[in-house]
This record gives sequence, structure tokens and C-alpha cells, in this order.
Amino acid sequence: MTARAAVILAAGKGERMKSPTPKLLHKVAGRALLDHAIDAAEALGCEKIVVVVGAHAPAVGAHVEKRLGPGAVAVQDPPLGTGHAVLAAKDALAGFDGDVIVTLADGMLGAPAMAPLFDLRADGADVAVLGFEAAEPGAYGRLILGGGDVLLRIVEAKDARPDELAVKACNSGILAADRALLFHLLAKVGNDNAKGEYYLTDVVGLATEAALSVRAAFAPEEDFQGVNSQAELAAAEAAFQARRRRQAMIDGVTMPAPETVWFAWDTQVAPGVTIEQNVVFAPGVRVETGAVIRAFSHLEGARVGPGALIGPYARLRPGADIGEDAHIGNFVEVKKVKVGKGAKANHLSYLGDGTVGAGANIGAGTIFCNYDGFDKFDTHVGEGAFIGSNSALVAPVTVGPGAYTGSGSVITKDVTGDALALARPAQVEKAGWAAAFRARKLKERADRGR
Repeated sequence: MTARAAVILAAGKGERMKSPTPKLLHKVAGRALLDHAIDAAEALGCEKIVVVVGAHAPAVGAHVEKRLGPGAVAVQDPPLGTGHAVLAAKDALAGFDGDVIVTLADGMLGAPAMAPLFDLRADGADVAVLGFEAAEPGAYGRLILGGGDVLLRIVEAKDARPDELAVKACNSGILAADRALLFHLLAKVGNDNAKGEYYLTDVVGLATEAALSVRAAFAPEEDFQGVNSQAELAAAEAAFQARRRRQAMIDGVTMPAPETVWFAWDTQVAPGVTIEQNVVFAPGVRVETGAVIRAFSHLEGARVGPGALIGPYARLRPGADIGEDAHIGNFVEVKKVKVGKGAKANHLSYLGDGTVGAGANIGAGTIFCNYDGFDKFDTHVGEGAFIGSNSALVAPVTVGPGAYTGSGSVITKDVTGDALALARPAQVEKAGWAAAFRARKLKERADRGR
């Protein structure tokens, strides 16, 4: 297979977002728009990826460097159009021998929609362009076709004649060509147009004039989800969630109210899982078969084992590892704790840093006191242990297998297996105190009312 590279255009200012966060670092399904574009390029098999950024948004370049390394960043300064942006990547692609696909960082377009461009290249097209049929073409550039999939030229809406504006075949901004040919054609692009910019689209007309083969592939309009405003960001999120929910149900996940379930980009849910209403998955969650995620739960960076029961109103934070048939109930928060098979924490507890052994029972109101203001420490509850309600386990501490702690205890020392630990003051009873207290308070109230 011919080697592949990608140039991702990410130099736009995104002023319509009206946000201090650069547009391309806004997230859909918990992942930056730019990362979705990089994911798609990687899924296409691109061995080299160059992201063209603007000088106005150093945070975008830093983001790319963190993920792909400094050689993956090219800066377009000043911005003089899409053709000029691709030219900014020329040095980064020096020495690369193969096909280059030019994509957009804010398009939310997946690899399957773009793959036909490489098929056209393999079938002899010198330049392959991706388009779509728009119900309302508006400001999109128009694809002027010859016979079949032959593409003659692309006309920007501002430069189009009335008959060209009537064309509904629109340009997505994505094309593929051999690296050497692409930059050869770009060197000939001028800026004699309404915007005074160097259009990437002009390479099509130049290729046609040179008697090269230029062909177009088409994807459904709904696959193109450009994001230029907060409203469009929300629309992209909604479209992602609709696709993901539909696929989850096809795969065998039960969701009685799918429109209320929110997935992250990397959520893994096995067939046979049930997800009730108003559940949110942040990134890094895997749920195994037979598990039930009950209503109003929030999961992030967690694994849920087969047959486990989570919620309602549970919160799993990063590092939570819930074992087979374990129960994490209402208003229980788990962070960086491995919960063993069949263990239960059904009510109103915080479990942070440590382990809970198989079959252990965590009583209501239990707290793993894991932080001293400077460092975190672990709590370990052994298999079959029983932690009484309203217990505070002050880490580092271990409760041995089969041990009990009395309700209301503050456990600061290790508890040996099968022992009972009590750590609370002795109960003292003062006979008649309550009656005397009430009488005194009633007299004080009456005296104030005179």
C-alpha cells in the first residue's frame, strides 16, 4: 500500500466561539475536536501527521506537540487561505514519499467517510476530492463535475456564477494527492479572487488544465459536522451521542431511555449491559457484560465488572475497579479502589484509595479518610469484613479478613482478621437531664415573652 500522510488544517481563529479556550480544544464526547481529527487520520493509516496551527493559538500547537511531538506542528503566519495553510506543512513533509490527505480539524469526520479518497488514488486519480450533496448549499464551494465522478473545478460561493450557485454538489475541504504533485500544484495557486486568498481548491482547476485525472467521492451530508460556534458544538455533541446510542443498542446494550444516556468518545460497554436513565460516562470507562448502571450515576476512568450493580446516584471516579457482582449503591463515591467480587457498599459512603476484599460489606456512612492535607494513603478492607455504619477508617489502615468494626467507630490502627474493633466513647446516661433541659428552656422562653 502507498504510504499515507495527513495535513490537518487547524489555523482558524474560531472567533464565533466567543471563548478563551481555542475552538479546536473544545470537546465533543469528552475529547478535543482536534484529537477527533487526529484519531481519524491515524485510523486511515497515516504514518505521518502534520497539524497546521495559527500563531494566535499557541495552546493548540502545545496540544499537538504533547500528543504527536514537535515535528507534527507547522505554523501558518499570517493566515492567507487554505492553500497557503497546506504550503506551511511542506517542510514538515520533506522527504515523505506517498499520498497526502488534507483534512479539517473541526469537521468531526470519521475515517470511513474519507477512505474512498485513497481508493480513488489507487484507481488512478491524480487528485481525489471529497464532496457531499447539500440540501442548502449556501456558502459552500461548488463541485463542477464532468461525466461520472470526473471533477472539473471547484468554485467558491463568493466567486460563483448564478448557474454554479445552483449546483448542490459541495466541497468538504478534504482532498488527497501525491505529496510531490500536491505541492507542485500549490506553488502555482494565485490569490486573484474575492478574498485575496490562496485557495486549496484551485489545485483542482490546475490539475484539470494539466490533463491530470481529478475525481470526486461523496459522503452523506450528515457526516459533515463543522463546528464554528457554541451552537454548532452542541449540535456536534448531539450527533455523536445519537450515533453512539444507536450503535450501543445494535450491539446489545439495553437502554430504556437512550436519549438520557451520555457516552464519552472511548466508552466501552459490553453486550448484555443495562444502562438506566440519566447516566453520564466521562472518558476511560469499561463496563462488562451483565452489569447494571442504574439511574443518575456518573462514571469516569472506571471499570465495572460482570454482573456488578452501580447506583442509582453513584459516582465512580478514576481508578475505581468494581469486581464481579459487586454493589455500589446510592450516593456512594469510589476513587482508586479495587472492589472485590460480591462486595457491597450500598449507601452514602466515600471509598478513596485502597481495596475492598471479596464479599466485604461497607456500612452506610463509611469514610475512607485517605488525605492528611499533603499526601494520600491507602485503606484495605479484607475479604468478608464488615464495616459498621458511620465508620471512619483513617488511612493508612488495614481491616483484616472477616473482621468487624462497630458502628460509629474511628479506626486508626490495623484490625486483625475476625476481630471486632470498637473505637468510640463509652455511652453515659444522665437520668432526668432531658426533662430538666426542656423545663429550663420553656421557662426562659416564657420569661422573654413577658
